[in-house]
Amino acid sequence: MKVLITRPLAQADDFAEKLRSAGFEPVYFPVIEICPIENNTALATAFENIQKYDWVVFTSVNAVETVLNLSAPSVFYVVKVAAIGPKTADALRKHGLEPDFIPDEYIGDAIMSGLGDVKGKWVLLPRAEIARQELPVAISKAGGIAHEIIVYRTLPAEVDTNGLTALKLGVDIITLTSTSTVENFVAICKQNGLDPLNLPNNPLFACIGPVTAQAAREAGIQNLIVANEYTTDGLIEEIVNRYTSKQVSR
Repeated sequence: MKVLITRPLAQADDFAEKLRSAGFEPVYFPVIEICPIENNTALATAFENIQKYDWVVFTSVNAVETVLNLSAPSVFYVVKVAAIGPKTADALRKHGLEPDFIPDEYIGDAIMSGLGDVKGKWVLLPRAEIARQELPVAISKAGGIAHEIIVYRTLPAEVDTNGLTALKLGVDIITLTSTSTVENFVAICKQNGLDPLNLPNNPLFACIGPVTAQAAREAGIQNLIVANEYTTDGLIEEIVNRYTSKQVSR
């Protein structure tokens, strides 16, 4: 079974290898690329005044890599650090930072319980340009000061011709790992003469979590499954479970 990987190419190899190990054939078709903000004076100023923050909350691996490529991990020794999801936490650990809090659910809203009383406290949120607003709104409602700094942009990727050919011939599963992948996948399909809602072979869409699934549904996609654990490992597990159940029912 062919599984289309739409995440950025730099983040696709580990995912692809795990899919191969599970018996699937990965097909690379990145629809987004991550572009750090250059000359980020707002972030530099935050580094210089890091002691005024009580928390720094990382909501993605991309945020971790972008920020820690610009600063030494020791900058964050004077604040508490939260990570949304095990992959984000692992990315911090690779830089020598152990998160003070990881929520049970890997979504922004769930992190509030671990931040404690944030009234009058500053919370630094290094984020994507199109990040959802639930977390900063929740912090503000609790009396905290949510300081959002855009550290990277998500841009449409150049079309992979081999992946596009595979898509036109028909794949079995299409993985979607963020709202950006949903939006750009749909756009790229339309730009290349494909109807994203009526693709060859009627592929299953596998979404990494409920936020991505909601974006897919809003785009008109109905034939989808959602990972119980909002990680690529959870996504693979859901794909394996669905494939196994289909095989058993035959």
